[in-house]
Amino acid sequence: MEFCKRYDIFEKELHFMLWAYDLEFWTLRYAAEDYGYSEKKLGDRIVYEMVNQGYIYKHFDKMTPSNTREDHIFREETKYNYRVRYALTQKARLLVQAFYRELESN
Repeated sequence: MEFCKRYDIFEKELHFMLWAYDLEFWTLRYAAEDYGYSEKKLGDRIVYEMVNQGYIYKHFDKMTPSNTREDHIFREETKYNYRVRYALTQKARLLVQAFYRELESN
């Protein structure tokens, strides 16, 4: 709780950053299933707020161009059913590292 106060974040945001830290990117559907929330609740209560705060960004957006031949051949998703991939920003990764360092020092 002291860490969250010092860095002006909510515990739920820190917990989510800890969950996402080892992932390169994720979809909202995957996060909701693994985290135990509904997609809408997870998006509204955690992910979209953290996007606005600069802790999460869209790693691959719906309009991200695909430049490789393999991507065009093997991609099952099209621009009509593609899910956005989210990832932690460098700011969030540094915050998680600071949290781990603080745990190690205690």
